[in-house]
Amino acid sequence: MRRKLAAGNWKMNGTGGALAELDALVKAHPAPGCEILICPPAPLIHRAAQTTQGTAVAIGGQDSHAETSGAHTGDTSAGMLLDAGARYVILGHSERRADHGETSETVRAKARTAMQVGLAAIVCLGETLAQREAANTLDIIGGQLSGSVPDLATGENLVIAYEPVWAIGTGKVPTTAQIGEVHDFLRARLEARFGAGVGRSVRLLYGGSVKGDNAAEIFAVPNVDGALVGGASLTAADFSPIVAALDASA
Repeated sequence: MRRKLAAGNWKMNGTGGALAELDALVKAHPAPGCEILICPPAPLIHRAAQTTQGTAVAIGGQDSHAETSGAHTGDTSAGMLLDAGARYVILGHSERRADHGETSETVRAKARTAMQVGLAAIVCLGETLAQREAANTLDIIGGQLSGSVPDLATGENLVIAYEPVWAIGTGKVPTTAQIGEVHDFLRARLEARFGAGVGRSVRLLYGGSVKGDNAAEIFAVPNVDGALVGGASLTAADFSPIVAALDASA
């Protein structure tokens, strides 16, 4: 049984005062049926992990380097995230692919290192609006999946997040049929590559304008095991209804 996951990506938002939102989230969900994850900016990870220690809320990073150490000014290694208290790391987000030119090969190298040090990698995949309109979605997603996921992936160290680029922060959401088509495709591809055991145990998240008022409908789609949430994860008031909807679907 795959344990459902509500993951929040704070992106480049939040200073120390935002940690109060974690306190509120912990109080709102002392014993949830799903797993809760918040990925704050790197400077907050250690304090966030201390704030949530012993609670149902886990902490993750938003990126890590493919190398374990070295002359990479401004970068953060997977081992540093782990040492700071992170348990997960988001890799290959469309904003990283677009803003930093990250390829699937880059994401694969980062994911391999993250898994080797003991982090679970949340590997993000998604098509642009032009690719969707050209009916290339599954080709794009399939290529990103095969290129971004290392061979050592398991159900414990890999999570896949499908985030259509055109739906992130736009308020636009694919139909449940479109979400289901991609998630079913991803499940089949994972099973074909890794076998039924691993392929069925990897959690598949949906991301892209998930909010409290549409979460239940999205979570009812087969093979949707949770969500990777952006703006709606910044406050406990906005994120809690999403967690509650996921709990209800478990």
